[in-house]
Amino acid sequence: MKRLKCHKGVGPKVSGEALVADDNFSARYDLDRIKGIFSRPQHKLAGQSYDQKILVFNTAKGGVATAWMLHEMTARGITPKGILFNEANTILVQGAALANMAMCDRFEDGDVTSLIKSGQIIEIDPAAGEVIIHD
Repeated sequence: MKRLKCHKGVGPKVSGEALVADDNFSARYDLDRIKGIFSRPQHKLAGQSYDQKILVFNTAKGGVATAWMLHEMTARGITPKGILFNEANTILVQGAALANMAMCDRFEDGDVTSLIKSGQIIEIDPAAGEVIIHD
């Protein structure tokens, strides 16, 4: 087990399987929100399901529409459990808060896309600013 410290985030405590890419994230342009997969062919996770995963990326792309999409995904029930970023933008943090989705960023140990690997089970505690990686 390894603990990562990060900036305090938003949303509930969650645990689940990580899906990691050294890429950026747009809920509006990267996803097929009906099928629950990454649909933009150029995205490093193209074709993979994001539903009930904890997503790990460099940063967020987009503005208000991307933030609104997080809420829309939650309302539809096809959604990630949480999202971790090296650096999130304030609009997407607002979207995560509206969707009641766990989100944290700014990790003390460096690039979160290198610290966590796809398939690992992780826990996010946004209020504590902590992520636990299980072996």
